Amino acid sequence: MNFLAHIYLSFEDDEITLGNFIADSIRGNRFDHLPPRVQQGIYLHREIDTFTDTHPIPKKSSKRLHVNYSHYSRVIVDIFYDHFLAKNWRRYSDTPLEVYVDGFYDLLEDHYAILPDGVKRMMPYMIADNWIYNYSKMKGIGKVLNGMNRRTKNRSKMNFAILDLEEHYDEFEREFTEFFEELRVFAKQKYISLKHNSP
Repeated sequence: MNFLAHIYLSFEDDEITLGNFIADSIRGNRFDHLPPRVQQGIYLHREIDTFTDTHPIPKKSSKRLHVNYSHYSRVIVDIFYDHFLAKNWRRYSDTPLEVYVDGFYDLLEDHYAILPDGVKRMMPYMIADNWIYNYSKMKGIGKVLNGMNRRTKNRSKMNFAILDLEEHYDEFEREFTEFFEELRVFAKQKYISLKHNSP
């Protein structure tokens, strides 16, 4: 899953949210310098990724893209799924998306000192262009895919995936909706387990 899903699946627990968000910037087990609850957020992120990577529904979504994007197809599906979470946000939260995202940006700024360098470099761009809120819009997803393509030096051709999203929009949305219900249950159980075992 991508940024918004990981933030949402932290269940409004600030330290878990931080860990869940920064986990992709942490290599191996090099995070024992972080607060224990932030560490638990990293573990939660990895559990969510494992569940997603092995689940048949995201695999089905990915397969639809594989012929054009090869191993990048899973990254694209993560971005598509964040779009559907943002687009249908009212189904999942009583807090307006814009307010929710602004609160997350405030959280990052309040804990800037413990963020990995990669996150610190990304933050100004993410906040200035309001990446996470703009996942709700096709134009925003197009910009994300263009940026990802540039990061691969145009090898991935991910910028063209917006056309696949438009062509198969209803199928991707149905797959997201079905999968996310299962993921929410899984992540909540893992979160409760981590909270129970917190120091």
